[in-house]
Amino acid sequence: MDAIDLLTLQRLLKEGIEDLFPERVWVKAEIASMQLKTNGHCYLELCQDSGRGVVAKAKAIIWKNQYFPLSQYFKNETGADLRAGISVLVLAQVNYSELYGISLIIEDIDPAVTLGEAELKRRQTIERLESEGLMEKQKQLEMAALPYRLAVISARDAAGFGDFKRHLLENEYGFSFDVRLFEATMQGETAPESIIDALERVQAAEEKFDAALILRGGGSALDLVCFDDYDLCFSIANANIPVLTAIGHDKDFHVADMAAFDFVKTPTALADVFIDAVAAEDERITSYSTRLRLAFQSKLSAMSSALDILHNRILSADPRKILDRGYSLVTDGCGVVRKQSKGIKPGDTLNIYFSDGEIKVKVL
Repeated sequence: MDAIDLLTLQRLLKEGIEDLFPERVWVKAEIASMQLKTNGHCYLELCQDSGRGVVAKAKAIIWKNQYFPLSQYFKNETGADLRAGISVLVLAQVNYSELYGISLIIEDIDPAVTLGEAELKRRQTIERLESEGLMEKQKQLEMAALPYRLAVISARDAAGFGDFKRHLLENEYGFSFDVRLFEATMQGETAPESIIDALERVQAAEEKFDAALILRGGGSALDLVCFDDYDLCFSIANANIPVLTAIGHDKDFHVADMAAFDFVKTPTALADVFIDAVAAEDERITSYSTRLRLAFQSKLSAMSSALDILHNRILSADPRKILDRGYSLVTDGCGVVRKQSKGIKPGDTLNIYFSDGEIKVKVL
């Protein structure tokens, strides 16, 4: 039986592969892992996922003289660093080593493909949520007229969370709010799962919150792509309390914003939502108080007028007022008013009252 040694086999494979790929080729894959060594070389593992699992893997290398310019170019175009979990299109030379097997020597990268892949996933998420009737589900909830207990989902040391708390709790009106932080990872591959877990903890908490707030300050397009994740948006849409978002920059608009009860662009703007809500309710209550006070004053004024009229009537009916006009009042000896002369007999005693006094007379 003919046989060849392993080295000979490896050299034959190397020759065959180099003959098959004499030129560099564009390869589309996902970065499964990435390590930047102290010597400046960057080692990657590329993979392809069919949707039901990984179907291909390959080692790749970016030599140190290429890594810095390539990584800077990618960051300038996408706003994000090269990292595991993103799809890339790279120009690579296929290399075969007798000791290490096949590897791809990366010499260039096309950032547009990475951004395009993220945008395609975003559109697919939107279409799926719309087909399931979930885009408007949060909008059917009602916010409390006086939202007081607020659950914030954010990283504890995030600048946006600090800005939100200061603006909310140091408001010019002196309104009080109860703010509780539910920590979560706010970027990267693990962010959707972490935020979903935090949102579930909010809803399962013993105290009932008036709203859940998802805060994330500015970042690159790829840093914020986690907020287009279907599972995260599904959880937001199905939450049993209003979910409000403040994610990224003014120009950013994510599927999470679309699925939420409401969204604004900055943490301080989100704080204003609740300050304005309480201020509006306070103004409404003050308006009711003013209307009640005016109505009560009007009622008191009407009652006072009625009392004045009654008082005048009583005064006008006072016999002493009649005597002042020149009339006199006659009573018999028992004090009974005599309005007629009929029945009065000689010898009866009468009392005659004038405005300035009274006299007693005897009838002749």
